[in-house]
Amino acid sequence: MKSDLVHSIVQMEANILKQLVTEVKETVATEVELPRARKSSFGVTNLWAIRRKSRYAATARRKPRIITGFGY
Repeated sequence: MKSDLVHSIVQMEANILKQLVTEVKETVATEVELPRARKSSFGVTNLWAIRRKSRYAATARRKPRIITGFGY
């Protein structure tokens, strides 16, 4: 089984390599205030309400029983 290998060494000119590795001096903006993300208002009480509503919705979808006689 033949396979062609490609060498992983990249060859480039010396002046291009020098431009890539030169140090860039930058200033960091420390006085900038980023807007804070609002905290989610979904909590345990919302989850409880959703579950409670689904229980009542399930009972409303059930097939109604036919009431006959006195033993209902």
